[in-house]
Amino acid sequence: MTNSAQSHSEQYGRKVTPVGNSKGIRLDAAFFKAHPEFKGEVRATVLADGQVLLSAMSTARHPVKDADADQLMLGFLQFLEKQMAEHPDLIEPVDHAQLARIGKLVKGVKADDSPR
Repeated sequence: MTNSAQSHSEQYGRKVTPVGNSKGIRLDAAFFKAHPEFKGEVRATVLADGQVLLSAMSTARHPVKDADADQLMLGFLQFLEKQMAEHPDLIEPVDHAQLARIGKLVKGVKADDSPR
């Protein structure tokens, strides 16, 4: 995906604030207006130092039935789905050279495709 697609990502800034004996993250009202699915329960998954994936739990468009589902992969796939819907002009067909490069990258990798 090109950098132009990444520049269209939505970003909302605010700050951490005390809420009783806990801390809360305040976000602009515009975030909740643009993403009403975040009106209920949410889950924060730490991806790395300084990086968090925030997931809506109650009204997900594609509810997860598998408790062992990889939240990072689900977040990435949802990001891709959104980018593809918003920027279909950036989608390019896979060519034989790209498939050959992918084949070299995964050569010898064994997948565990057994049901969980």
